[in-house]
Amino acid sequence: METINLMPPCVLTFAATDPSSGAGLQADLLALSSIGCHPVSVVTAITVQDTVGVENVVSLDAELINEQARTILEDMQISAFKLGMLGSVENIAVIAEIVADYPDVPLLIDPVLSSGRGDELANEAMQEAMIDLLFPQATLITPNSLEARRLAFTGDYSDEVEHASIDEVAERLLALGPEYVLITGTHERAPQVINNLYGSQKLLRSYPCERLPGSYHGSGCTLASAIAACLAHGLGMEEAIAEAQEYTWHSLRHAFRPGMGQYIPDRLFWAREESDDEE
Repeated sequence: METINLMPPCVLTFAATDPSSGAGLQADLLALSSIGCHPVSVVTAITVQDTVGVENVVSLDAELINEQARTILEDMQISAFKLGMLGSVENIAVIAEIVADYPDVPLLIDPVLSSGRGDELANEAMQEAMIDLLFPQATLITPNSLEARRLAFTGDYSDEVEHASIDEVAERLLALGPEYVLITGTHERAPQVINNLYGSQKLLRSYPCERLPGSYHGSGCTLASAIAACLAHGLGMEEAIAEAQEYTWHSLRHAFRPGMGQYIPDRLFWAREESDDEE
């Protein structure tokens, strides 16, 4: 008798490669798989980087982005889109056209503007393209507090902007079109990390967690992918973020340092815990 296996939800990520598997495409694939999804992917750029920083970025041609995505979308049913580093204005434009054809699929955007070391990964033209073309279609955007301020005040960034309240920043971002905004608090100076979810022009929920020591390569990618996975499994937004944050915190608590730079989240921590228990 033939065995029928239930199909996991498919999540399509648009992201740049990271040879260290700390962030980017590889981080997305690990996190999505770990939370029970089948990850499919579109490569937007190829990077030269390690756990210390990014040395070079080569963006792929927009037509190749389109071909990768359209081929997968004609073959598979996608339960969520997750966008990371997109590579160029042209790529952003073509991705905006692609996701517009699937308005019922949740669109989660992690607006990657720079690396953990501070290497610039999105210029002002790319930021404006994201704001104009992608944010109005987004179900959720997940900037950290530094990225949120830059996006909320694009073209008008100054010392005064740096001191704008998170509530004011969120209000400006919601006015750009996304249904929800999650501003993560890893860069804020507070004993706890507090991630704040905004929607309907107000704060909907705060998600506090213990601040862990150390610096991590790919924590934002992990959280955003985990949220996409939870949405793909059918959870509501607030519950999806709660579950994803719990998963991300444990991946950071089990992080390891394979190189000379930042720690890498262990997105398969649960598998190693089970192995330890069996010994």
